[in-house]
Amino acid sequence: MQKKVIVIGAGLGGIAAAVSLAAEGFNVDVYEKNNQIGGKLNVLEKEGFGFDLGPSIFTLPHLFERLFKRAGKKMEDYLTLQPVTPHWRNFFEDGTVVDLYKDEQKMKAELDKLGVGLFEEFTKFRKYSARQYDIVEKGYFDKGLDNTWEFIKFYPWIDLLWKLDSLGTMDKGVRKFFSNPYLIDIFNFFIKYVGSSAIQAPAFFNLMPHIQFEYDLWYVKDGMYNLARGLKRLMDDLQIKIHLGSEVRRIEKSGSNVTGIRLENGETRKADIVVSNMEVIPAYKELLGEEDAFMKGLEKFEPACSGLVLHLGTDKIYENLAHHNFFFSQNQSEHFNTVFKEHKLPHDPTLYVVAPTRTDSSKAPAGCDNIKVLPHIPYIDDENPYTEEDYRNLRNQVLDKLERTALPGLREHIIVEDMWTPVDIQRNYFSNKGSVYGVVSDREKNFGFKAPKQSSRYSNLYFTGGSVNPGGGMPMVVLCGQNVCDRIVRNEAKGLHG
Repeated sequence: MQKKVIVIGAGLGGIAAAVSLAAEGFNVDVYEKNNQIGGKLNVLEKEGFGFDLGPSIFTLPHLFERLFKRAGKKMEDYLTLQPVTPHWRNFFEDGTVVDLYKDEQKMKAELDKLGVGLFEEFTKFRKYSARQYDIVEKGYFDKGLDNTWEFIKFYPWIDLLWKLDSLGTMDKGVRKFFSNPYLIDIFNFFIKYVGSSAIQAPAFFNLMPHIQFEYDLWYVKDGMYNLARGLKRLMDDLQIKIHLGSEVRRIEKSGSNVTGIRLENGETRKADIVVSNMEVIPAYKELLGEEDAFMKGLEKFEPACSGLVLHLGTDKIYENLAHHNFFFSQNQSEHFNTVFKEHKLPHDPTLYVVAPTRTDSSKAPAGCDNIKVLPHIPYIDDENPYTEEDYRNLRNQVLDKLERTALPGLREHIIVEDMWTPVDIQRNYFSNKGSVYGVVSDREKNFGFKAPKQSSRYSNLYFTGGSVNPGGGMPMVVLCGQNVCDRIVRNEAKGLHG
């Protein structure tokens, strides 16, 4: 008889778990509170503009291909990827502009503009970054390791003590290789992928540049949300039942097991196994009602940062923008400390700016531009929350910065605008305190670990998504869903579900 699995939430982690489990022969139902799948992978169509509300960068395509292959399918039959070049354009207040390329000759030409010997520094850093990735990938990623003990059992001591840069911070690792302040800022801000601080994240997070330079940077043809559409077709092909507009209010439990879910309308659904794509802390608090003593043990899984997300449609094309852009703070260290230590709104944030029409002209009317702006800001402080006026003031500071540096007269050319605050992010996705990236990566708080994929309290309850190892970002949550399936299959074989 098929085991019944209920997946709570149709974000990418939940979808990946559902697809993987269905491919293994489980009977899978997915319950999603919103009226579309994708979670933070979302889209807004407004007056001819197509805004990607969530993720804008596609990396590590082989992890997505692996998901389709598990289901006996080919990813290219469901979606098409397009390479993005340059990867990023980096703007500094003094007028310096630096592009990042996968092509080594183009990259060398960019670095030679900044000074002699910088390409050699970059080449040495690339080797170091690749070594960090190779170590983490073979265990933490591919085997789905969940804690220090599993690391110690899997890895040779030489990997942990000598090859993996585990004692310092990401910032210190970057400064060991780069002498140029522009490059220090640029490579420190690769931490944007996980919404953390380079000053606090472990040094092995310097694996992230290798991901980009080795596996390239991509765009999903016709818009990032086409990934969700492709996955919906895959789920339909596997006959996975998706219940949209079905908010889960409780996870039912009995002793050390969970028994199913209770919906907003009061109906219950039984299950042999429950997988929650709702973040770990909100799930334990809101869906399971766990006591304060238990919740205190989860405090090390502090939320990653949130963001103020501006979607701007302009009646002018800003030709100096690439597809992906960064506008750097004049003091990056101060920016990190303001957001991640003091938990205050930054007065001079580093901005991530996306102009997808560089790759896909259909995302704006002719002669217009589609611009998304995202500064990292603190997650919601329930005791001292920021107001709508505070976020509106920050929006004005952001526009000031863009007009001052590279987009003159931006305000007068905005014809469509949409803004999301941490409150909107929390309300729409039930993310912990409005976090965009799940759990923060902090050397002192959690050594970069996220919550484990299997509940420590209920043997047949599992978690997937950005709050769970290996963490936030589209490829990581898709990998997480697959690793959750692998763990369930192993535990089923051992008879570990009560």
